Amino acid sequence: MLISVDTGAKVTKLPHAGDFARWRKNISDADYDKVVDAINRQVDANDVNTAGWMPGNDWAGTVYEPLYYACGRNETQSGLFFGLIVFKVLMERIDYVWGFGRFEKDGVAIRSMTYFITDLDPNTL
Repeated sequence: MLISVDTGAKVTKLPHAGDFARWRKNISDADYDKVVDAINRQVDANDVNTAGWMPGNDWAGTVYEPLYYACGRNETQSGLFFGLIVFKVLMERIDYVWGFGRFEKDGVAIRSMTYFITDLDPNTL
């Protein structure tokens, strides 16, 4: 479950859904499920997750490589697709309430979204 840290509202719609759908149709269910499983494993291990730092820079030979091909070998689009998958995974989880936003590290803006577990009870939202 995701909430907006700006408004406190529960987020139930995937942003850029048209882009997500276009890229999603280019990846098999099996490959997509492997990406989702990898994201869930990483999220289970960390209370704070920055999407752009999760998969690393070199996706060759990893479960993330099919995202690159699903986006026509476009690195920028495959990164955006990955970010949307992270957003969707956390939006659909029911174990915690996740907040998200854009933050800085050492005074430099982080280019991707950062997600963190809140102290809110998912059963009350």
